[in-house]
Amino acid sequence: MSTEQPEQPEQPEQPEQPEQPEQPEKPAPVDLAAALASFDALWSPHIVTRVNDYDVRVAKVEGEHIWHVHDDTDEFFLVLDGELFISLRESTEPAGASRGPGEPPGATRDSAQGPVPERTVRLPRGAVFTVPRGTEHRPYAPTGAAILLFEPTGTSSVGDRHDDVPTHVDATTGHTLTTAPNN
Repeated sequence: MSTEQPEQPEQPEQPEQPEQPEQPEKPAPVDLAAALASFDALWSPHIVTRVNDYDVRVAKVEGEHIWHVHDDTDEFFLVLDGELFISLRESTEPAGASRGPGEPPGATRDSAQGPVPERTVRLPRGAVFTVPRGTEHRPYAPTGAAILLFEPTGTSSVGDRHDDVPTHVDATTGHTLTTAPNN
């Protein structure tokens, strides 16, 4: 009697299964009040969702932001609560035109007319306003506000050119919310 086992026929090698791509998260409603309640930092936008290549951000604001410019994009503001003011310096020069050496955004000049005049828009709750690309602006909210911003993903909260950034302003491209979307 032989204790040898009969040879098993060789099994064909199974092809490796391709890795399955990660399934994107299913969209869920976002409760903006809960999103705003999830953080306390002022002038520190948090991303609540994305639309194509744009971020939808919410922020709590109070006091002054800084003079800054977004050279290549508009900036959309919607006031959810409170009141926001935006000071504007609307130059007749093309967007992104340079200033003289050492002139920060706060010293913008229009070569044809001297200093650029300022105007301020008032945005009560429910109001929207779009700052056109290349327009120097400074948002502020003396008594506080909650705002929603719509701008291309990766856009800095202090623009492409700006005054010195004080400690109460967060220079960011947006923070991810740390709360469930619909709590």
